Amino acid sequence: MAEINQLESILEALEQADALAGLQTVTESLQVHYNIEHIAYHWVDSKGDQAGCGTYSLAWQERYMAQEYLRIDPVISGCFQRFHPVEWKQLDWSSRAVRAFAEDAAAHGIGTQGYSVPVRGPNGQFALFTANHTCGDDTWAQFIETHRRDMILFAHLMNEKALELDPHRAQKTAQALSPREVDAMTYLAIGYSRAQVANELSISEHTLRVYIESARFKLGALNTTHAVARALSQGLIVV
Repeated sequence: MAEINQLESILEALEQADALAGLQTVTESLQVHYNIEHIAYHWVDSKGDQAGCGTYSLAWQERYMAQEYLRIDPVISGCFQRFHPVEWKQLDWSSRAVRAFAEDAAAHGIGTQGYSVPVRGPNGQFALFTANHTCGDDTWAQFIETHRRDMILFAHLMNEKALELDPHRAQKTAQALSPREVDAMTYLAIGYSRAQVANELSISEHTLRVYIESARFKLGALNTTHAVARALSQGLIVV
């Protein structure tokens, strides 16, 4: 219960953030909550300007920029080519330049385990939400298995907030969801499987899929998880 209350407090802080400093506070709170070494969020806005927040040291941030590591970082290139979350160890770290980059990152306190969620917004906006730690493979696999849904949810919610704070963004009125779409999104948000949602609503999974796809279209979401995140962030559902 305490863990749930803490997450709710972090979500509330994110919702109320009215400047980029609020996103920085959220990354710091998430790092403490999950007891891992780093949480980071980096994005390129609709005008091509870059910004970021997170718990990486200032020394590493300056080193990364000075060495132009953006050109060889396999996390950046790997995530830009994908829509799904990326486990760092699934990427190609074999080249000499990349191995040197990894050694430099480790020397600056960056862990060997990483999980990055790519997010794409309107007009070419691109962002990454990353959890990073140093631990064994089994321990990290268990962490991701337990918290994967949270990582994806916060990735999309933080991106929604970054877009909201983007002064170049044109405001868009959210389309209302139907009562059935609200019910479906709400059950999914609290962790029900599709089979469980269909059972609760006394409908077939095929009919449920129609409601979910309709809600996803209205929300302009890339997938169901993104739709749930947007419905939450826009206040269309409450859990």
